[in-house]
Amino acid sequence: MKKIFAVILALTMVFALTAVAASAQDNVYSVAYLVNGNLGDKSFFDSAEAGLEALAEAGRIDYITIEMGGTDEDQPTWLSTLYDVSESEEYDVIICGTYQMPDYLKEVATAYPDQKYIIFDDNTYVGENQNVLNLTYKQNDMGYLVGTFAACMTTDTSLDKINPEAVVGFVGGVDSPVINDFLTGFIEGALAVNADIKVDTRYTNDYVDTAIAKEYGLSMINDNKCDIVWGVAGNAGNGAAEAALETGKAWFIGVDSDQELTFSPDLAALTLTSGLKNIGNSLIWVFDELDAGNVYWGTEVTLGLAEGGVGIVTDKNFDKYASAETKAAVAAAQEAVLSGAIVVDTAIGANAIDAVALRDSVRP
Repeated sequence: MKKIFAVILALTMVFALTAVAASAQDNVYSVAYLVNGNLGDKSFFDSAEAGLEALAEAGRIDYITIEMGGTDEDQPTWLSTLYDVSESEEYDVIICGTYQMPDYLKEVATAYPDQKYIIFDDNTYVGENQNVLNLTYKQNDMGYLVGTFAACMTTDTSLDKINPEAVVGFVGGVDSPVINDFLTGFIEGALAVNADIKVDTRYTNDYVDTAIAKEYGLSMINDNKCDIVWGVAGNAGNGAAEAALETGKAWFIGVDSDQELTFSPDLAALTLTSGLKNIGNSLIWVFDELDAGNVYWGTEVTLGLAEGGVGIVTDKNFDKYASAETKAAVAAAQEAVLSGAIVVDTAIGANAIDAVALRDSVRP
């Protein structure tokens, strides 16, 4: 009888442990996503929403999205909404993003140290709150792919608008480490294809002034024979696309999101590709890590090609206009970065290179 009881007890313990393991594996997180704007931007906000939607469809999270609006009149509600959602204690993780939110998040995260937060595409207060994870992205790796593509395309004179000169343009926002990280990768990727290529670099010094970006674009195209211009200046960079359209002598490359999808038909038609920050993929990566028992609260995690954090658009106009050789070169560049055969330099942090010297070395 004792043996039978022992067997039953052992089986009961096995079933109990199995149930606990299954429960841990099937953990469903409660998530609040606060949008300091509105969905429908076809950029960061929509990308994050797509990632959360995929997690929800897989049964891994329950989530709510709160669109807080993006006007000046809406901004006072951003802080109060963060407070309200945190005070509710309903959510395992609260997510927000972009450069406009760190001051608000810093205040609220300090007030609620037991609440976990994720902020994407910002590293303003890294490490100051042990309940905040800062997600950033290897824009230098993305830039390397874009530079490889641009250098290949600018010599393909069989394509309309491409002239014989190997000169491409870069319209950046603020002359800063992050923007120069894009530029560093762009230049290194271009030089790997053509050691004699020239890169005309200019900065708008903000992210909204399309007029100055258009002025720069017109000068690049008309004076220095740039036939491809990469806009890395937020909305301001779109002025360079307008310059390409007005002259009829150049192509445009977008940034962060697939800008071919966001533009009017005439601007979309001359957008060859876009460098991508895949916010949705990065959020999926975080929850993959949480499920694996890996936590990064209080730190900055920078995601690159391997984690799906960055990439390049390879359908639509890219597929239509890039030659087989160009497509192969971009694929080879991506594989080289992924394998570690190529390590792209950065303009950020202790290991930053002299981005100014690199920039100046390739000016037309």
